[in-house]
Parts: sequence; structure tokens; C-alpha cells
Amino acid sequence: MANTQNPEGNHDPAGSTQMFRAFVDETPQGSRPAAAPAGPRIGLIVGVVAAVLIVAAVAWLALK
Repeated sequence: MANTQNPEGNHDPAGSTQMFRAFVDETPQGSRPAAAPAGPRIGLIVGVVAAVLIVAAVAWLALK
């Protein structure tokens, strides 16, 4: 078996350095890390606000 070496010439028996570098090299340059999409978060906020308004309206009508 041939020994796998990273570009600096240091032996990496597990090959984890090469695997990490291959992963990093595959990611598009200049892109931000994956973040939670804003759409579902905004929808959740709107849903919570709507639910609070509905509960407040029902309570107001019940106590009127």
C-alpha cells in the first residue's frame, strides 16, 4: 500500500486532512454558510401575531 500524504508532506494515516480539504474545495467560493431561510421564520412570526390577535379579539368580544 502507498502512503497517502497531504501537500505539506506530513503523513496523515486517517486521511482526514485530505477529506476535509476536498470538502472545503467543493464548496463555492464567496458563498455564506447555510443559514435558516427567512421565509419560514417570518411565517412563524406572522402566525403567532395572528393567533394573539384572534385570542385577544375573542376575549374582548366575550367580556363586552
